[in-house]
Amino acid sequence: MPVLDLLDLPAACPPDTAWMGLDLGEATIGVAVSDTTRMIASPLELIRKSKFTAEAERLFKLMDARKVSGLVIGLPVNMDGTEGPRAQSCRAFARNLERFRPVNVAFWDERLSTSAVERFLIGELDLSRKRRAGVVDRTAAAWILQGALDRVRVSQSQP
Repeated sequence: MPVLDLLDLPAACPPDTAWMGLDLGEATIGVAVSDTTRMIASPLELIRKSKFTAEAERLFKLMDARKVSGLVIGLPVNMDGTEGPRAQSCRAFARNLERFRPVNVAFWDERLSTSAVERFLIGELDLSRKRRAGVVDRTAAAWILQGALDRVRVSQSQP
């Protein structure tokens, strides 16, 4: 499985295929998917963590159903830019996926994505804490994926 720089991911993926975004939490995996033009990210599903094999099988099933050609995994970088244990765990997750099948993976700095999503859900949508719990991780995955899609689009439009 090639782990790519985000800006190299488009060349590694067939055109007109979606990308999937992942927000890897301690207890759940937030999943989002793009449209095939890679313009818009949408929250998709929340996978409860159990055994890695079951998580990988569910992810691959979702990827196959939507013809996903690349994964963008949120990388929880520390505020000073260093990588701590959580970032290393995300990198290990990507390496472990390789045991099942090759997939194009890129990482996207997810600093503050969950807190930004929570502020949006509270401020804009006025969701209660109970209702937010089931939405935050999926929405954070969409936030991560949308940021990556926007960055790729900007880089492709620059000379």
